[in-house]
Amino acid sequence: MPGHVHPLVVIEPQYGIQRLVKQIKGRSSRLHRRQSPHLKSRIPTLWTNTYLVATTGGPTLEMINGYVENQHNG
Repeated sequence: MPGHVHPLVVIEPQYGIQRLVKQIKGRSSRLHRRQSPHLKSRIPTLWTNTYLVATTGGPTLEMINGYVENQHNG
């Protein structure tokens, strides 16, 4: 799916995943709007407030990295 990504991040538990997601969405929105000024007047917001977070327990970090790096082949 074009524009669809599965980032793999490791953060400290006390940092808060919602804080990280907010920062990623805010930064990417600013960058997109800077590169494409027409978005500012056409779209009030580039992101919704929703997101999906999944934790891993079974697969190794190497397996997850392989999946993330090869997701464009799927």
